Order: sequence, then structure tokens, then C-alpha cells
Amino acid sequence: MPGGPGVVGESLGHAVAATATRPIPKTAVAQVRFLVKRLKGTKPVADLVEVSQRTVERYVKDQIKTPCTQLAARLADEVRTRWQPRVKENAKKNAAISTGIVVETRARFGFTAAPGSTDSGRIRRITQHLPATYAARLFDAQAAGAPEQRHQAVLTEGLQQEYFKDRGRRADGLLVEFTDIDYVEHSF
Repeated sequence: MPGGPGVVGESLGHAVAATATRPIPKTAVAQVRFLVKRLKGTKPVADLVEVSQRTVERYVKDQIKTPCTQLAARLADEVRTRWQPRVKENAKKNAAISTGIVVETRARFGFTAAPGSTDSGRIRRITQHLPATYAARLFDAQAAGAPEQRHQAVLTEGLQQEYFKDRGRRADGLLVEFTDIDYVEHSF
């Protein structure tokens, strides 16, 4: 998906956000105050959430309490992105070094293998734990701003090796195609 992180990248972002140990501030005033403190000023917050600096100042002074729906969504997204960064980084580091990542997906999987054993693709729902090496590669791709195809390639390789080849114990030479993604969810 040009212009965005794509299905796999978005899912990875949601999984990282889910590692927060405390909920984000509930009210718009508290969210704006958090962003002002984090970004060190009202002007950066105004630019970030696409409102005037004066509007941000009025939220900080508790003169405005209820934002429009679009602004409320932007505020929550920006706060969620910046909420508990050390907790999120520690969870990512732990997943990339030791625990790995769990992937649940529903997509079309097709196979190419030895002559006579080709299987045309079909929709499958798969939940699979991937080792830390794949988690590290996914996080590296995300940090590098890699396109969705790179995320999908790492995921395809991981599912091919761990699920379809049973960690290298069977189906040597099997190549997996991962297309028509309905959804992907990550957790760690």
C-alpha cells in the first residue's frame, strides 16, 4: 500500500501499542497537556493535530473540553503513539531477543514444491509463534520505514519455515506464496 504502512506494518504498530501498561489519558485536555509536555510546546502540537496554536493553548487552560470527532481521534492516535515509549521499547527488545512474536492471519497461501506436489492457493487462518529472529527482522523493517512488501516477505518466510516446513523437519524445497491478506494480527 503506497503512502502507508500497510496491513502487516499497521498490525505490528497495534501490537507495540498494546504493550503499554497504563491506559492513555481519557480527556482531550489531559491528552493535549501530555502532548505539549512531550513535544515541548503548543506550536508543535498544533502542527501535529492540525489546529491553531491558540486552540491548543485553550485546551491547556481548560477553556475547551470537548473536541470534534476528527480532532479527538487525532489526539488519541498521537498520544497512543507517544505513550510509555520505554515500556514499548523494552517489549520490542524482549520479543526481538528472546520471546518472539505470535502472528494470526487469514490469507491465501499457495505452494510450489517438487514436481507433482504443487498445491494451488486457498484461504487459510493460521496462528503461529515466530522465533525472535523474525520479530527482530519485522521491527527492523518497521524502523527503516520499509514498504509493505518487505514486511510481507519476512512474514512469509517465517510462516513458511515455522508452520509449513515445521521448523525444517519436513517439506524441503517448499515455497509459500502469501497473498490476498484478509487480516494480520501480531502479539508479543
